[in-house]
Amino acid sequence: MARTKDPAVRILLIERAAQMLRTREPITLRSLVAGTGMSTMCVYTYFGGMDGVWKALRQEGFTRLAARFATVTGSGDPVEDLTVLVAGYLGNALDHPDLYRVMFDASFDLEDLTAADATLEHLVQAVRRARDAGRFGAGVDPLELAIQSWAIGHGLVSLVANGPLPRQTLDHCAPMLAALFVSAGDEPGRCRASVERGWKRLLAEPEPAGDAAGSP
Repeated sequence: MARTKDPAVRILLIERAAQMLRTREPITLRSLVAGTGMSTMCVYTYFGGMDGVWKALRQEGFTRLAARFATVTGSGDPVEDLTVLVAGYLGNALDHPDLYRVMFDASFDLEDLTAADATLEHLVQAVRRARDAGRFGAGVDPLELAIQSWAIGHGLVSLVANGPLPRQTLDHCAPMLAALFVSAGDEPGRCRASVERGWKRLLAEPEPAGDAAGSP
């Protein structure tokens, strides 16, 4: 009879790997299980080997981002909500800089590509609501504008979370988003007010409570 896998063991190993990333410890088969009371066989049992560990770490980055996005409640202002999502993306990267770096390491596949793609869908839906509300032009492609919004946040936070620039660099994000949204058809004054409210609403808030691998 096959032995049932314990999800807690998988979570423990993911958390340990994430901690090792934070402390810049080399992650090897033996170092990962050192001090845990587990054998190296556990890595094969739960991940199929070290490549599987890296896949799980990539996925964990997107899992935590999805959890962050899930805390965003819709308001009557879809442009503000879209800004909150971008701010949440930045906040997630700053809270988990090493996982953030691994998220975009294409050397390893994701465990669940659909779940990762679903994070972008949060932005797509916000753009669609803004377009349907008349804030953006009728011809705006929600996916295209969502990707552009993501790219602004990603470019800036990459220079801060794992790069050479200070956190104040992120202050450029709000005016860049406002310029993008105005180019999509929003009225400048109204757009700036929405972006300013959204920028303040989430970026400074703590990350959502929860364990690794998205456990509540």
